[in-house]
Amino acid sequence: MRYYISLFSPETFQKFLESSKDISGFRKKQENAAKHIKKGDILVCYMTRISRFFALFEVIENYFIDDKPIFVDSDDPYVVRFKIKPIVLLDINHSVPIFDEKLWDKLSFTKKRSWTAMVRSSLREIDEEDGKIIESVLKEQEKIKRIYKLDEKEEKKLKQKQHRVKSNESIINVSVPEDDEESYKEAHTPFTTEIRESIKIQAEIARIGTMMNFKIWVPKSDIQKIRGYLKNFDLNIIDELPLNYDDTTLKTIENIDVLWLKGRSIVRAFEVEHTTSIYSGILRMADLMALQPNLDIKAHIVAPEERKEKVFQEITRPVFSLLDGKPLSERCSFISYDSVLELSKERQLQYMNDMVLEQYEEYGVED
Repeated sequence: MRYYISLFSPETFQKFLESSKDISGFRKKQENAAKHIKKGDILVCYMTRISRFFALFEVIENYFIDDKPIFVDSDDPYVVRFKIKPIVLLDINHSVPIFDEKLWDKLSFTKKRSWTAMVRSSLREIDEEDGKIIESVLKEQEKIKRIYKLDEKEEKKLKQKQHRVKSNESIINVSVPEDDEESYKEAHTPFTTEIRESIKIQAEIARIGTMMNFKIWVPKSDIQKIRGYLKNFDLNIIDELPLNYDDTTLKTIENIDVLWLKGRSIVRAFEVEHTTSIYSGILRMADLMALQPNLDIKAHIVAPEERKEKVFQEITRPVFSLLDGKPLSERCSFISYDSVLELSKERQLQYMNDMVLEQYEEYGVED
């Protein structure tokens, strides 16, 4: 028996409660991971936004593919499916926060700086000892029914609902964030400490790309600061972009914080947050996708972990979700500062390729 993480948003949790509760579905991109899960394995269910464990599902048989909607009146992208039997199923007020001492002080991955790696995407295998701890805590909670009242921050996150909107080709998730005092402060308050930290992260991304044998582009105004941080490291920075686009597209691309290039193609684009406002980077990525909707670039917003939900809230706004082609939330992922620093410490970077970033990136579209 093995344990695997299964992510739910508050919306998909509610939809599951309204279903027959005997099927658990995942996106097509997770089919390879699903192949490793066998009858008798346990899906450990974790609710995003409020960071709580709420259920254990036993897998009844190996995965299958089915595009018939699990949820009533729903366009359903969760076509990789398992028949399951709920062992524990708690409501939101009885779900157990990951920060509760019964879990936080005992789980191996919460003792690490990059503990969020375990809850980035569904079907990651959980260490057996960690799985047993979570299973024990949830089974005990089902008996004692301790109430974990939602605090003000959690209540606010639950209200950040995603809405289903029909585009030309499909139904997509969008969010309509509420403007509040906190958002105003984020957009108008500069923090020099955060700016210095962002230069460090920008430099590390450039160094990682160089180690992986990519050509690197950073805006000319940032080159001196980045070289000053890395000092004796020889970055493979290019002076001119080898791209054949119109002037408007080129000016947009030239302002992106870090580009990794192979030959005459951009492989990955990174926007690193330079202030507490996350808007500028997202707008630049959206501008690029709007100008070149067929451009096949893997794009990333890089920000502190505590800003992740804010990034997802903004990246799923209707204006970004209704771009030609895929919505921005499916084309642009989030990578935390901690993840960049963790990857930068890898001793075998020169032998790795850029696909390693898939272990660190997260998407605003819930699994």
